[in-house]
Amino acid sequence: MEDLFERIAACVEFGKINQVSPYPPAMKGQPGAEELTVQALEENVSPSDILTKGLILGMERIGLKFKENKVFVPQVLMSAKAMGTAMKHLKPFFNDGTVQRKGQFIIGTVEGDLHDIGKNLVAMMIEGNGYEVIDLGVDVKVDQYLEAIRQHPNAYVGMSALLTTTMMNMEVINAAIKKEFPNVITFVGGAPVTADFAKRIGVDYYTDGPQELVDILNKISA
Repeated sequence: MEDLFERIAACVEFGKINQVSPYPPAMKGQPGAEELTVQALEENVSPSDILTKGLILGMERIGLKFKENKVFVPQVLMSAKAMGTAMKHLKPFFNDGTVQRKGQFIIGTVEGDLHDIGKNLVAMMIEGNGYEVIDLGVDVKVDQYLEAIRQHPNAYVGMSALLTTTMMNMEVINAAIKKEFPNVITFVGGAPVTADFAKRIGVDYYTDGPQELVDILNKISA
């Protein structure tokens, strides 16, 4: 069984979605993350084990490579797609409570900012590591964040911005969150954002990449 977990992890790591996918060339014609996940389920392997010992392991590997600049965004996106395709077969087990998520994470690009590539990448990495992601999209206003937290009171909250003009809205949003929900843990990130800025506006964590954020989540969720 360990061999099957390793094959699933490798498919996610290298972005092998399914058997018909031509990417990566070295794995052309081989079963992908989708087929191997279905095979594992048919062999009565625990959905939780498939997630943690196969899919999440693969995402951890690609996340580490990305952090070390050994791979780039296109490769991570292929890994996330492989993960997402396999996850469709596990979703029923999340819905019935067979598999427990590590936690919930609310994420959005703040008001005035329509950039979503970085936000989407972070969301994929977080979901790929076993968390439920509530993606609010772009141009997210204070009330949208607050309403999402009311619906998911134990969730962590992430704010993204790509523009110096819109990152100032993080301060307004974070202040509103902390006023109504003082125990909610908040994160910020994006090209113009710095650790000093995050500290000044009272955010709990600043991260400069998706894997760092995942590492922090895993520590505080343990």
